This record gives sequence, C-alpha cells and structure tokens, in this order.
Amino acid sequence: MHSFGKKNHSSVSEFILLGFSSESQVRIALFSFFLLLYLVTLLGNGLIISLIYLESHLHTPMYFFLSVLSLVDMSYVTTTMPQMLVNMVCPKKTISWGACVAQMFIFLVLGIAECVLYAIMAYDRYVAICFPLHYPLLMSRPICIKMVTGCCSISIAGALIYTIFTMHLPYCGPQKINHFFCEVPAVLKLACADTSFNDHLDFILGFILLLVPFSLILASYIRIFASILRIRSFQGRLKSFSTCASHMTVVIMFYGPAMVMYMRPGSWYDPERDKKLALFYNVVSAFLNPIIYSLRNKDVKRAFLNVLGNRRTAH
Repeated sequence: MHSFGKKNHSSVSEFILLGFSSESQVRIALFSFFLLLYLVTLLGNGLIISLIYLESHLHTPMYFFLSVLSLVDMSYVTTTMPQMLVNMVCPKKTISWGACVAQMFIFLVLGIAECVLYAIMAYDRYVAICFPLHYPLLMSRPICIKMVTGCCSISIAGALIYTIFTMHLPYCGPQKINHFFCEVPAVLKLACADTSFNDHLDFILGFILLLVPFSLILASYIRIFASILRIRSFQGRLKSFSTCASHMTVVIMFYGPAMVMYMRPGSWYDPERDKKLALFYNVVSAFLNPIIYSLRNKDVKRAFLNVLGNRRTAH
C-alpha cells in the first residue's frame, strides 16, 4: 500500500478544479440555479424518507428501496454540489490530494450503489407484477435487507478498485482538473504515466457495474410490459405503461451518460461534454427521482395528506 501514499504524488499535493464558466455573470446565474436545484433535491428526497418512515402502509419492499435510493441521492449530490457551489463564488478553487481521493471514493460508492439499486427496484416491480402470489415470500424483509447489504458491498469494492488504480499513478503536474469535482476520467488525464491499463480496467468495471444492472433492468421491464399487455382494461394498461415509461426515462438518463463516461476509450475525452454528462447522472437524476417515483404515486400523495392532516388535528 506504500505506493498509494506520498511517494507517487510527491510533486502534486493539491489540485485545482476548473469547474464551469469563468465569466462572473454566468457564474452567478449558475450558482443561483444550482443552489436552488440542490436545495429542492434535498427537500424532495428528505420528504420521501420522512413520509415512508412515518406512514405504516408505506412499509413495503418497494418503499423501503425507494427510501434507500432517496438517502443515496441526498448523499450523492452532497459529495459534489457544495464544493461546486463554493468554487463558483470563491477565487481559490483548490482541493487537497487527500480530499480529492476521498471525494472520488465516496462519489463512486454512491454512484455504484445507485446503479445496483435501480436494478433491485426493477426486480422488485417484476416480482410484484409477474409473481404477485409469491411476492411476500420472494421479497421478505430479511431478503430486502440482504439485497441492500449486497448493494453496499459491491459499491465499496468497485469504488476501492477505481480509486486505488487511479490515485496510485504518478501526478507531477499540471494540476488543473477540468471538471467540477474529482472524477476518475478527468483526473486520469493529469497522470504522468501511460493510462491504457486504466482504460481497460474502467471498461471492464463499467461492463460489470453499469451494463449488467442495465441489462437486468431492461429484462425486468420487458417482462413487465408483456404482463401489462395482458391487462383487460385499456385504462389500466395506460396507467401501468405511463408508470413504467417514467421509470425507464430516469434509468436511461442515469445509465446512458454514465456508460459514455466510464466505458469509452480515453481518446474520446472531452471535458466540456463530460461536465454536462456528469450533471445528468449526479444532479439531474437525484432531482428527478422523487418526482418520477413518488409525485405520480397515489400512495405517496395519500401519505402526504395523512401526515398533514394529523399535524393539523394535533394542533
């Protein structure tokens, strides 16, 4: 482990995050927009966690996974956005080598957890719709807890591999990261060594951690669509289709940009495009999840009204 320490990064003790536009007016507009987006994301996801905790009829596997997803999303945006917001108003945009490693690792743990969680949630819907009689047995509380524990283990293992193989490379300057946080592809560009091994490793990891869960989600939804087609009423079919379509939209908006970012050859690197792609799977998906998964949902609306009603009667 010694090579992971000071020896290999002796000439770079900190990095500079270039972030977004350097024009002050554009920066102020972006700061206001991102601050609002961040606060709404925290509020939306926090509200879902609270509702699921407070309402006993939401204590089902589907909502258990949704509350875990909301918790992951809140942590995920908090790994990058506060730093990005500070860098937009502060002239000093430096991040120490240690903080960069920590940010990269935590970001990856949460990002991989989100990948796996989407697959678990799709499997949960598949079992509920295609095997309703076996659902209580196949998705019992111990099984749900094991699934989330497995998700955490995969995330930590994947993030460790990515981070160690990226940060053990020698970094001898320049130290400017053309990104708004320490993300693997942007940091790799600064390495003073051949990164072709990392490119291959990132592709293999991307295949396992992105393509495999995405394929499982597609398979689950194909089976779900087949079941929906058997629904007699047109109204019921339409409602189920709109729910599945909205879920698939979120999934594609997360996995699409993430696959482009982590599974492409190093020569395809384009910092301006990468920053926008990272916003999709880091910020936009965390903002949209509460809206897509919950605001369209009668149970969540009912729970919200119940909690409000109870508060009013309590007063």
